Amino acid sequence: MTDTQQSSAPAPLERIRPHQFHAADGLGDWRVLGEGACAYFPTGSFAAGARLVQAIAELPGVDGGRPDVDLREAGVTVRLITLTAEYYGMTSRDVELARRISAAAREQGLAADPGGVQSVQVTVDALAAPAVVAFWRALLGYDHRAGSPEDLVDPRRRGAAFYFQQMDAPRPQRNRVHVDVWVPYDRAAARIAAALAAGGRLVTDEYAPNHWVLADPEGNEACVGAAGVPTD
Repeated sequence: MTDTQQSSAPAPLERIRPHQFHAADGLGDWRVLGEGACAYFPTGSFAAGARLVQAIAELPGVDGGRPDVDLREAGVTVRLITLTAEYYGMTSRDVELARRISAAAREQGLAADPGGVQSVQVTVDALAAPAVVAFWRALLGYDHRAGSPEDLVDPRRRGAAFYFQQMDAPRPQRNRVHVDVWVPYDRAAARIAAALAAGGRLVTDEYAPNHWVLADPEGNEACVGAAGVPTD
């Protein structure tokens, strides 16, 4: 085998946790949310965004990485996550591709806005989880999530993920469906403060800094999540 052939062979995929992603060099543009690493590049125009998307499409390794790209008039959002039959999460391939995408953006004079990303998932508390999951899978046209088949994801990679929490008994005076909002770890405090200022209340910060439980003025709960919070 020649040196060229050796260098073109794909490296084995190393599974990594969100905090490992954030600790890697050259990834300041990116934030890991509930479903993958995301970056937002303000472009100022649809045409400029299209040029960035074209540059991303031409990057080496992009076909294997299958990035999710959302092109809008004001900017481009990119999400990276590795999907296999057994795994749904971050790998070393996502790290390398994230660096290449950031470099492509810099070549076009674009700077990322790490605070411009978030992801939303819906969580359902269920007593008879298998039956509840089956209903939502049929209704949404979703697939089971690799690695946690009790949860559901959009096979088209557009809609919010649905997660299911097993309950041992009904919870009186508490909603059974709630929204999880994943924000960059360095934006969580500001988002929580805004929600409290808008009339919400803090239910618990027991799980901080990974997530907080809030409630609206009528008691409907929601969680703010922050993945991969750096540790000293």
